[in-house]
Amino acid sequence: MTLVALLVAIGFAALLSLAVGARSIPLVDTWNALIGNPTPNVPDAGELIWGQRFLRTALAIVVGLALGAAGALTQGHTRNPLADPGLLGVNAGAALAVCAATFTLGFSDPAVLSIAAFIGAGLAASAILAISARTSGSAPLVLLLAGVGLNAALIAFTSALVLSDNATLETWRFWTVGSVNGRTTDTLTVAAILIAFGLLAALINAGSLNASTLGDDLATSLGGSPAASRTTGLLTITLLTAAATAACGPIAFLGLVAPHLARLVSGPDYRTMVLLAAPIGALMLLICDVLGRIVAPPGEVASGIMVALIGAPFLIVLLNSTRMFASARR
Repeated sequence: MTLVALLVAIGFAALLSLAVGARSIPLVDTWNALIGNPTPNVPDAGELIWGQRFLRTALAIVVGLALGAAGALTQGHTRNPLADPGLLGVNAGAALAVCAATFTLGFSDPAVLSIAAFIGAGLAASAILAISARTSGSAPLVLLLAGVGLNAALIAFTSALVLSDNATLETWRFWTVGSVNGRTTDTLTVAAILIAFGLLAALINAGSLNASTLGDDLATSLGGSPAASRTTGLLTITLLTAAATAACGPIAFLGLVAPHLARLVSGPDYRTMVLLAAPIGALMLLICDVLGRIVAPPGEVASGIMVALIGAPFLIVLLNSTRMFASARR
């Protein structure tokens, strides 16, 4: 029932996303234009919706699904309710790759920068995986510590590039805020294909998380393979986060908040949590993107900024809930 309610809410939020903008369209006219029956009130509504807003709305849904599922997997495999995909160095690796592509090769094309971001995110996660693969029982802790250390190093290198070149600073400044606006159809297509595979892998991997949270020894005695599950999970997190980050830049906080909201319904069951965290992430990103167009007309606030502005106080309210703490401890 919760999943159905989330899907209905996503549909309504998507309709709002198509209707709201510098030039707003009534919801009825938006729906009519969407189904190919434009009304005389807004004769060019179809062109506005399909030509400008549909791509943005679809990308928000796809990226939100990816970050919500990746956040749930990250918290499960690190056994830390305060972890998010960015903690594993994926965002920092993508940022460094974008800056390096601009600084060394002079690239500024969004498609090329998206490829660079995906490669950088993948290399950063590979480094984390290589470090954690050398450990045994303490792997979740090592995963976190390695992520924190690698994040610091990558941010330092990125800062050095940004401060030494104005063109790199401009590219980094606009890319790092995270936004679903101004992307191309190719960006959406590639991201959707990669994220579809990632979501399928996430649902499969979630089945082994419940045993893994009991500890590696007990999970092994139950017939599981914590090391294999953790490796598969990290690869899945990398695929989801790298595809989302390459498509629209780093959107912080979404992967942290969405799993906590899902946990309120699912409890400690990661199979349900991953299934719910994905649509919750999509709904949050859609709502934040719509609000970003409303709060500062005729301009707009990037969706990555709105997610942080709304998500931070919302998480603080949730943390004051006794039920929230009980679920997080489990």
